Amino acid sequence: MPDPKRLMDQAAVEAALERITNEILARNATRSRLAVIGIHTRGVVLAKRVHEALQSRTGAEIPFGTLDITLYRDDHDVHGVKAVVRATDIPFHLDGKDVILVDDVLFTGRTTRAALTELVDFGRPSTIQLAVLVDRGHRELPIQPDYVGGRFDTHRQDSVHVRLAETDPSEEVVLVQGKASA
Repeated sequence: MPDPKRLMDQAAVEAALERITNEILARNATRSRLAVIGIHTRGVVLAKRVHEALQSRTGAEIPFGTLDITLYRDDHDVHGVKAVVRATDIPFHLDGKDVILVDDVLFTGRTTRAALTELVDFGRPSTIQLAVLVDRGHRELPIQPDYVGGRFDTHRQDSVHVRLAETDPSEEVVLVQGKASA
């Protein structure tokens, strides 16, 4: 297997999240409608960081939730992996909220599609805005992020791994060539 290529180091990840936070604040003047929801697993970690930064910068109480899209995926048979179901926790009403949906990597768009389907089962947000740390292209569905930490050219068979201090021994984003994962 080829050596991983570092796309972002810890400082770049932190800078990307700061930029995403600034863009969210610039676009959402009505802070009282904001809510942040992270997609398991690393999307939740990133969402917590964005959520904390938003609350710190605005002084507002912003609802936070987590979303497990496992049962909403349309590709269980494709991956051939036994699904691990985690808890979805949205302890507030979504109706009328401007939801910031956070994930680590945007690839085919299927995870985002599953998240959108699940979110509308919980209510009718005013808007759903997608924030991702990495956009690596190769969309199969017409889904584009509103906020992006970094865009990287990859080959379809490559794999992008986000490693975060809360879940991994290091903090970085790496590209592994020739070993695709969703």
